[in-house]
Amino acid sequence: MTSGAPGASGASGATAATGAGPSGTAGRTTAGLRLTVLVGEGDLHGHRPLYSEIVHRAHRARLAGASVFRGIEGFGASSLIHTTRLLSLSEELPVAVVVVDVAERVRAFVAELREVVGETLVAWVDEVEIVR
Repeated sequence: MTSGAPGASGASGATAATGAGPSGTAGRTTAGLRLTVLVGEGDLHGHRPLYSEIVHRAHRARLAGASVFRGIEGFGASSLIHTTRLLSLSEELPVAVVVVDVAERVRAFVAELREVVGETLVAWVDEVEIVR
């Protein structure tokens, strides 16, 4: 998700050279954060799916990368189980939006997300090592 992405380098001095990786090639690692946001597949921001709005805002913010993963089953605040096996509930499947970049940029993006998602924001941040 991070190779060659705009804004992926230079935002932090926490870059270190590493030895040969599993394929025998040398690489660099950077300390970063992974933001995971959970939304429902049918959640909207205006007329756009909320997951799409988050990805487009991450792109405009020039974050290193963002991906959307569709769940096959899950439940949330309603306690109803949504699954691909039941056609009547298949429109509200869980969706995870994952964003990766250096800590400063991810934390700034979380503040922007609060404006978009509001009080229903369900997200967490993990420390990661970005390998390039």
